[in-house]
Amino acid sequence: MGNVFLICGKICTGKSTYAKKLAEEKSAVILSADEVTTLFARDLGDRHDEIALRVRQYLMEKAAQIARCGCSVILDWGFWTREMRRDADAFFRSRGIDPIWHYLDISDALWAERIARRNLHPGQADYVVDEGLRQKCLQLFEPPQRDEIDVWHTVG
Repeated sequence: MGNVFLICGKICTGKSTYAKKLAEEKSAVILSADEVTTLFARDLGDRHDEIALRVRQYLMEKAAQIARCGCSVILDWGFWTREMRRDADAFFRSRGIDPIWHYLDISDALWAERIARRNLHPGQADYVVDEGLRQKCLQLFEPPQRDEIDVWHTVG
């Protein structure tokens, strides 16, 4: 059985960069909800969140299949709420997989710097983080408790 690594953190904290390093260390496959959603649903407006949810559900099924085949996989999306983390944890545990949670903790000042830098030079799968998206993140993001996380990484 392969491992499933779940990366938790706000938008623009370096989750994708962290996932790439972790993938090299663990010989793991990265499944990125942002990459798939951007590829197929970038301009869906009000339907974006609905499509993103369906993409994440699909990728979780794929992650479980990959792990059952003996390969490790990394889910590269934020798991912003306790409910999302609890549901993902239960999903994998119900399939006999003990997920490994990684959290990227970032100071508000460094987060603001990263957002500004990303907005100047967004990558192919990156979203520009305008004030609306930043506020959405602030409203929805629930920092995890220490007992939810296996690896706590302080960014900076």
